[in-house]
Amino acid sequence: MSGKPGGVFHLRDGCVVAVESPGAPGPEARLLRSGRISGEQWAELLREAGGTRWPEAGLIAHGYAGAAQLRVVCMMAMQDAAFAVVAGDVEACDPLDAAFEPYAPVALGEAPGRLLQDAARKLAAVAALPQPVRPDRERPVRAAVPDELCDRLPPPQRELLAHADGRRTARDIAFATGLGAYTVTVGMARMLGEGLLELPEEPDSAAPVTVRTPPTGALRQRPSTAPPALDSTVVSALSSAMAAQEAPAQEATAPEPRPALGPHPGTGAPSLPRREPGAHAPSLPRREPGASGITETLAPERAGASWKGFFRLRHRIWTPDSGT
Repeated sequence: MSGKPGGVFHLRDGCVVAVESPGAPGPEARLLRSGRISGEQWAELLREAGGTRWPEAGLIAHGYAGAAQLRVVCMMAMQDAAFAVVAGDVEACDPLDAAFEPYAPVALGEAPGRLLQDAARKLAAVAALPQPVRPDRERPVRAAVPDELCDRLPPPQRELLAHADGRRTARDIAFATGLGAYTVTVGMARMLGEGLLELPEEPDSAAPVTVRTPPTGALRQRPSTAPPALDSTVVSALSSAMAAQEAPAQEATAPEPRPALGPHPGTGAPSLPRREPGAHAPSLPRREPGASGITETLAPERAGASWKGFFRLRHRIWTPDSGT
């Protein structure tokens, strides 16, 4: 049964043998939350059972519960789950795989008509109360009741007062205490009518969400930094050098003869002749583009220009002994 909360009905030979629903606690939650068995004992039973989901034989063998008691617990869990499904919203009904086994089935199933009649009777009983509630809707809080009056209440009502904090529904309290969803729903409705519980006032509308935007001038473009200007002497030297590179390769000037090396005074090592500051550097010989097999020529319109010419140009602009 798909819906809210929905559930699964297991039938065998025309009778319902188990009902599972997220809207009501099952047999396991009833045993653990009620304190009949501890978590360590339950884990040990599951290890002994070898993966069995419902260790009925282990519960009886260790004396944690009797066979008749387990049948009553499974029957109450099945009827309570059916009430939770009927009290909610049912959208559709679809068949499941026949190999899907129930969790804790009862030996003698319940007729479907009788099970649904019992759930409808419980739902009508809740609606007839002075302050009816739904298992998964209202979240009451404790009213301003004196402690002397609370001490005289029965244990189930004191337990409901302890768990009614404005965040839990009847279904939530049922899972926390191990009681049935129907039992908690009826007790909550009666305590609301007696003034022991009260429903918090819901706000008329949600508080508006404040969106803070930065000021208009907070986000502005960072000023761009211009590159430093080149010196006029460097610009003129580059212009004249580029003009010389664009000349045809056939008009290249012949290389000047290299001066002879003489011995360095006092050492006998050869030394280069020193030129006066301001003297022009000797022009370097030019080669045809691609003559060395390494030079890569550029576009046809830039014939005569190459990477080797670029490095020669840089050498002509400034040399250590030229002074310019």
